[in-house]
Amino acid sequence: MKKIVTVISAGVFLFFLFAPPSSLFAEEYSLEDLCRIALTRSEKLRSAEENLTIAEIGKDKALSYLLPRMTATGGVTQYSERKWTATGNVLQPESAAYWGVRVDETFSLSGREWKALGIAKQNVTKSRLDLTAVREDYLLRYVAAAYYNVLMARKNLEIADANLERLTKYRQAAEKRLRIGEVTKTAIFRAEGELSGAKSDRLQAQNGLELATAFLASNVGISEDFSLREVPPVGGELPVLSVFEEQAFAARADLKSLEVQKQIAADQTKYAEGAFWPSVSVSGVYSGSDQHPASSNLNRESIYGGVALSFPFFEGGLRKAEVSEAKARERQAALYYEDMKKAIEIEVRTGYLDLVTQKGILRFLNDQLLFARDNYRAVERQFEFGLSNSLDVMDANTLLVSTERKAASAEYGYRLALLRIKKASGTLLAALAGQ
Repeated sequence: MKKIVTVISAGVFLFFLFAPPSSLFAEEYSLEDLCRIALTRSEKLRSAEENLTIAEIGKDKALSYLLPRMTATGGVTQYSERKWTATGNVLQPESAAYWGVRVDETFSLSGREWKALGIAKQNVTKSRLDLTAVREDYLLRYVAAAYYNVLMARKNLEIADANLERLTKYRQAAEKRLRIGEVTKTAIFRAEGELSGAKSDRLQAQNGLELATAFLASNVGISEDFSLREVPPVGGELPVLSVFEEQAFAARADLKSLEVQKQIAADQTKYAEGAFWPSVSVSGVYSGSDQHPASSNLNRESIYGGVALSFPFFEGGLRKAEVSEAKARERQAALYYEDMKKAIEIEVRTGYLDLVTQKGILRFLNDQLLFARDNYRAVERQFEFGLSNSLDVMDANTLLVSTERKAASAEYGYRLALLRIKKASGTLLAALAGQ
């Protein structure tokens, strides 16, 4: 028997010694931890990062048009027979070969190729700003909101457990009073009915927690075996609305992106106007040839260069149409920018008013929660001494459960409103995941 106990103890020791930590303890994450993980693991964010990669490749493509083209050629020809002229010169050799290298460079006198490179560089900046905006939106909608949904679901489960415990005690108290004849059988029926409803609410809360946990794990890219660490928001006075508006106009990535788009549209207009300028082509060629048998006038090697000027006089109005189109896009970008400024102003104002409202609601609901708890304890004591009936207890319990849920919803709603105002002012990414 002692040997069996020793073997089991040794097995348990080895299991705890060599088992991976993840199998023994669930990972604990804060909201900041989840955001940093989501930035590296989320498929949606990684696919959005490819837009930045494509823009950087576009810059390399624009740079390639500024560099000269170099082409190497070569070939061998084998004839069926050699032919001679009447004077003895080679008319058709037995074999011939040629080779050469050609360098070409074509550019517009307006410098539109450099303008295209500048547009490509600005497009990289715009894509980087767009990625920042996508990241902020994802962290708020799919990480932070899911995080607080899990916390709210966990709080609902705690409320359901506490309610189930209170109703169980109430049923036991009702049974005691029934034995001594202080209440009727209806009090037991009412207690049983309320207890069954509490069990149903507890089951729904448990399923809701599991679903919220799975949704958060899927959005972040982690396993479902984890726990959450709550970090209370930093207290202090709320800044005035104008402070958030100034931050938004200075830091919003989507507004900066449209500002870059305005500049890109203006440069595209200049690029289109450059088509009216002539273009210059410069070339340098080295060529060599050989044949067997060699003719008397065979030129074995040549080196030459050339310059050509090209100026299209008429192309059916294409260049004029392209300039008009570019100017229309420039006006359109300016209108988008102004519309975005108005939308940001409304978004900041909405987020600010929602934050102020949630803060006030939370304060009042916390006061109501204290009153509801005191009221239930008082009614519960009165019921034990026969000074109140079952309806009073049920009303007090219903008020307490309802207030607990509302207070919890207001608490997490206030925290989410804090993140919304940060997103509206363009500081969410730095606040959640760092620079």
